[in-house]
Amino acid sequence: MNLRDLVYRLYARRVEGRLDHDASPKHIGVILDGNRRWAKASGGTTVQGHQAGADKISEMLGWCTETDVEVVTLWMLSTDNLDRPENELRPLLNIIENTVRGLAADGRWRVHHVGNLDILPGGTQLVLKEAEQATLDAGGAGGGILVNVAVGYGGRQEIADAVRSLLLEHAGKGTSFEELAEVLDIDHIAEHLYTRGQPDPDLVIRTSGEQRLSGFMLWQSAHSEYYFCDVFWPAFRKVDFLRALRDYAARHRRYGS
Repeated sequence: MNLRDLVYRLYARRVEGRLDHDASPKHIGVILDGNRRWAKASGGTTVQGHQAGADKISEMLGWCTETDVEVVTLWMLSTDNLDRPENELRPLLNIIENTVRGLAADGRWRVHHVGNLDILPGGTQLVLKEAEQATLDAGGAGGGILVNVAVGYGGRQEIADAVRSLLLEHAGKGTSFEELAEVLDIDHIAEHLYTRGQPDPDLVIRTSGEQRLSGFMLWQSAHSEYYFCDVFWPAFRKVDFLRALRDYAARHRRYGS
């Protein structure tokens, strides 16, 4: 271990020691950004960058377990990403599929897909369905961290899908548009989101220095705190994670008051 690594470990331990676990976020959303730029900066290929980013996920989930986080949403593939050239998209989908299989095989996480399943290739759909089914009881009696894998996800798409689902549900009940309009409120739409039944994210982390949500959890993040980190996702360290939690705990969440 060199001096730099030693100083880093000591600093991370100091930050962790000062964290109040009672003030930790229960649901963290993560925009895994910067894989390709990390690869370019390190002289690697795009595929190597995506693989390095995928390898970081289990490590980060371990940190979440240590700090009592209960739900993690990982944005792994947006609807816009599906427009990438086939020679880049196919390897990326392979990496995502292998990563989801790995999360399911780990035994500690409950995997749940969030996104539009129908727009994904059949093989990817199958992997996501099997992972979710296989991990329903993962984590023992108390249940492990719920890991939402956002694949084929877009915030606007989610709201459109929720409204469509709501309309179809009420059409099946014979409810007229006029009757629905009279009673419709935000809870009706929330019940049809991909994350229905889950708490909204307390904290959203985006790596790579970009300071925007890009459509991530538009509905659910109305009251979330945001933390923008300059490092690329494959280089995201435990101390970066702990700093995000420290920053979150220091804020006063007023919800408009």
